[in-house]
Amino acid sequence: PWPGTDRPRRAGVSSFGVSGTNAHAIIEEPPAVTEQQHQPTDPGVVPWVISARTADALRAQARQLREYVEQRPELDTAAVADTLVNGRALFEHRAVVLAEAPDAVAAALDALAAGQPHTHLVQGQAKPSGKTVFVFPGQGTQWAGMGAELLDSIPVFAESIARCEEALAPYVDWSLTEVLRSGAELDRVDVIQPVTWAVMVSLAATWQHLGVRPDAVVGHSQGEIAAAAVAGALTLEDAAKVVAVRARIIGEHLAGLGAMASIPQSVQAVEEILTSGVSIAAVNGPNTTVVSGDKDAVETLVADLQGQDIRARIIPVDYASHSAHVETIQDEIATALAGIEPRRSDVPFFSTVERGFLNTEA
Repeated sequence: PWPGTDRPRRAGVSSFGVSGTNAHAIIEEPPAVTEQQHQPTDPGVVPWVISARTADALRAQARQLREYVEQRPELDTAAVADTLVNGRALFEHRAVVLAEAPDAVAAALDALAAGQPHTHLVQGQAKPSGKTVFVFPGQGTQWAGMGAELLDSIPVFAESIARCEEALAPYVDWSLTEVLRSGAELDRVDVIQPVTWAVMVSLAATWQHLGVRPDAVVGHSQGEIAAAAVAGALTLEDAAKVVAVRARIIGEHLAGLGAMASIPQSVQAVEEILTSGVSIAAVNGPNTTVVSGDKDAVETLVADLQGQDIRARIIPVDYASHSAHVETIQDEIATALAGIEPRRSDVPFFSTVERGFLNTEA
């Protein structure tokens, strides 16, 4: 053997061919590698997804996995979780074991094998897929920088944004793409609403490209404009005009005059405490009601409720949507949008105003 020294070992190798071709090489000893003991990181709580075609088969899977765990005390729980999800088919009968401490995993698997409940175990049966509805929200869902990453990572989204930008161009003095990429806060209604509309329409285009197609659409407030565009009740150009012109008129005539607030009570309870100048704007849930109206009146109502330990809050808008304030601009909006003709939608359109499916051609 070649003894080691304080310098790397090197050897010269030469080859002389009969044809006159010579080759020479110098081989050097590689640097010494210091072996480090592998210290696996703690993955924390990870889900182990187990599935089978029948309940009995699911319990049998649990017993097999329990034996596997028992034989491997140093098991990588994250690697098992990945294999269970990505390496196996998913069937109707399913269970999720929240894997953390080994004893908790073992106990949860024992419970699943016995058909018993456990705090680290969730069981259920997947049902056949129902119909798909695209729901488009109103103002308030926006945030600075929304959609910017999708512009670079999802070509379909970027293409849809480009079409929306072209459709909005005749009615706005700003660039949709620049607003999305700027990461700046959206604080002007004539910017917020068209930008949010474009993002909603483009997200819908992305889902459809991925094979998720709506059986119906529904929208709240300005979300109905996006819903109409996605359903085909409005052309993209007409929908862009509606959202941009409507937002501009709101900004010119209503901004600064009103306010809105969210109250964590049923609509019936809120109706009993309404004061002059305040009305119900929307019912967001069994115990969530939005009110709208004169700025001072809404702020006074919220302050009174907060004084009673009711967690009412002012919504960050400076106009009163869905109130009598909007009636003052109704004629101007109708005149500005004259000539727009809705079409028969390709997808059923559910109206939150009529509370039913709407014949968009009527």
